Amino acid sequence: MRGLPLAAAAILSATQAPAADDWLQFRGTDTTGGGPPAGGAVELTEQHIAWRSPLPGRGLSSPIVVGGRVFVTAASTPDQGRLHVICLDASDGAVLWERQFWATGRTMCHQKTCVAAPTPASDGRRIYALFSTNDLICLDLEGDLVWLRGLMQDYPNASNSLGLATSPVVAGGTLVVQIENDADSFAAGIDTETGANKWKIPRTRRANWSSPVLLGGGVVALQGSAGVTAIEAANGRERWSYGEGASTIPSSVVDTGTGTLYVPSNGITALSLDPARDAPPPILWQQNTLRPGTASPVLAGDKLLVINRAGVLNAADAKTGERLWRIRLEGPFSGSPVVAGERHLYVASERGGLLQCVDLEGEEGVVVGSLKLGETILGTPALSGGALYLRSDGQLWKVSAP
Repeated sequence: MRGLPLAAAAILSATQAPAADDWLQFRGTDTTGGGPPAGGAVELTEQHIAWRSPLPGRGLSSPIVVGGRVFVTAASTPDQGRLHVICLDASDGAVLWERQFWATGRTMCHQKTCVAAPTPASDGRRIYALFSTNDLICLDLEGDLVWLRGLMQDYPNASNSLGLATSPVVAGGTLVVQIENDADSFAAGIDTETGANKWKIPRTRRANWSSPVLLGGGVVALQGSAGVTAIEAANGRERWSYGEGASTIPSSVVDTGTGTLYVPSNGITALSLDPARDAPPPILWQQNTLRPGTASPVLAGDKLLVINRAGVLNAADAKTGERLWRIRLEGPFSGSPVVAGERHLYVASERGGLLQCVDLEGEEGVVVGSLKLGETILGTPALSGGALYLRSDGQLWKVSAP
């Protein structure tokens, strides 16, 4: 391992518990895409833009929010070889600090995506920023470097020509990363204190952009073209696997209350989870008409919400898979939706960055607000403190009640 643990790690003795309003990783602290109500940001007018802050380079990564600060990554220079981790004040968008690093791995990627595609993750004490170059950077909340891994230096064939976009997740003291591609494809558990491997397991040799999902109890679901595998984050031990294939772009979503995992497989496949058994979970239902496009599915109470390739939002009964209603949104969509307070769905279109709010409460969903931000948006919003945070290549916005 070519890691660089620093003395700074030794002085991080104060454990900061995540606040209720924190949004610590891709699709939220629990990776479900659900969060608190968005503080009256429903009709979505210009008055709902609390602030906007310029960004130094390209990025598809979602912002995360920790302790009243917003963290986001970007990549600059013509070859995207300059990596940025930026910290902003959530109240006014002021940049509190910025750290820059030179990429050590391949910057080659498809023109639609970029090097700063994976969303960073946090445990409330540190920021873990992964880039498509397989550079993995750990900073404390003040921007001091704790450790650094050049995963492509350790595993030179772990890349593809389209770029990597899987976001890491924190489970206990382990950072789980999926580095899946057509050559050296693997998943690894990284010690959050030192940056060293706790474990490393081979994965299917095929490009994959889906992200790990927290199942609870220290178990993480890894999704790929072959299906879904549940592993213990602490040691990499496999608990069960589902082998009927799965999408390599939209990620699964879990309802920990009912113990159901909704997998983008054969449309949508609902699996019944039993944490006490190390056996393949039974299939509750499969619904081919709920096939998602790029956006990951999300839950709102007893509704499962899926946006297909045509930009149609489908609402289904989460228990049976029966479609309840569908409405057309103004797409296309590359980012995933988020749901605030189990009532309002927010999603931003790729072209022109049209942020749309859908009221989910009635017999049929209704678009109750839209706000054109005027820039291409490929990422997923974050919810925190009654506000939404979303970004383009050029700007980061905070949207909230006036």
